[in-house]
Amino acid sequence: MLTSFRNALAGDELLRNGDFRRYWSSAILNGFGSYVSALALPLCAVLLLKASPAQMGMMGAMAALPFALLALPAGVILDRNRKLPILLASKAIQAVTLASIPLMWWLGLLSVQWLYVVSFISGGCGVVGGGAEVVFLTNLIGRDKLTDAQSKFAATDSASRLLAPGLAGVLIQWLTAPYAVILNACSFLVSIALLRNVSATDPKPPPSNKHPLRDIQDGFRFIWSIPLLRTLAWASGLWHMLFYGFAALHVIFATRELGMSAGMLGVAQMIGGIGVLVSSLLLKPLSQRYGTTGTMLIGVGLCTFAYTVTPLIPAQLFGYPLASASACAGMSFFLDCGVMLFLMPYTTMRQKVTPDEYLGRMISTMRFLTVAIAPLGALAAGYLGEHFSVRTGLACVAAGSIGLMLLLALSPAVRQKS
Repeated sequence: MLTSFRNALAGDELLRNGDFRRYWSSAILNGFGSYVSALALPLCAVLLLKASPAQMGMMGAMAALPFALLALPAGVILDRNRKLPILLASKAIQAVTLASIPLMWWLGLLSVQWLYVVSFISGGCGVVGGGAEVVFLTNLIGRDKLTDAQSKFAATDSASRLLAPGLAGVLIQWLTAPYAVILNACSFLVSIALLRNVSATDPKPPPSNKHPLRDIQDGFRFIWSIPLLRTLAWASGLWHMLFYGFAALHVIFATRELGMSAGMLGVAQMIGGIGVLVSSLLLKPLSQRYGTTGTMLIGVGLCTFAYTVTPLIPAQLFGYPLASASACAGMSFFLDCGVMLFLMPYTTMRQKVTPDEYLGRMISTMRFLTVAIAPLGALAAGYLGEHFSVRTGLACVAAGSIGLMLLLALSPAVRQKS
């Protein structure tokens, strides 16, 4: 086995790169921890703080709001500064922010409003630090290896998706949801230690004599000049709005409509991890056969299928609550597979058509144009769930996703690239 591992290491250019292995290890740790928090934070709100659908929508909106407020200036910052210090600072802030949740719970001060604050700060770190992470990786390995790297990330992400929710379910039932978040805070600290040892060059870009607003304007102009980027901007914007709307209601639907416990939710998300694993195996063959845009369309189709079936699941499928929970877990498989098959080609395409000097502004401007409208999806879904029903809100998400799939399939830019 050791010999096989050495042969695989010797035959893979990326795996021979020590800096990439450190970066990859950091991504694995953060991914594992984020899956724990992804289950623990909503359960804090729903089960412990008795959050309403509208409050869950607000929580999702607060996580996406930094994309509207910070994405554009973040692009200028990234194109004018070294990326690694920004990346390390964002991880340190996230670690401290997450650690505040168990502390506030222990002091008896934890509230839904504080979770709003945590969601906003974490979202802000995702905007600035996440952009730095993408640019840093591109500089670290080069554009020609991005698809290979994305496949490796998807494979390890699927392993995290398989293991982390189960562990999260156990931790939540053993320690309660607030204390389970500590695992994610610790993962950021270890990630900082790994990235500090990356020896790859992270040069500071040459100083710019342009006003920051001019740089922001150039970012918009560049995206508008590329038909593919224009199409990806509106498509990803609608996709994120629908995804955040679904996420705002999913935990409430699973716990209150289907009666699923924290442990059952953990198992359902583990099934989703199998979907991530399948997507990592399908990415290369699908891209070779259908192209990157064709693969992205398949991803949207799988998401649409999951969105459409989920609100149709009855409280007792075939008379058994466990059957309903199993159906919900099955939809997690299709959704997670679809999410990865949408996001990985999307990320690769936009980076391949962007020169180095625009990379930071392109990423941040695209985030502004796409994720900035995600709060509307979360708020709208929360409103529908509060004033009509959770199932109605989820059904509206499904209808929107069907429309998005049709629009993308008819888009000239997508048909050309396919």
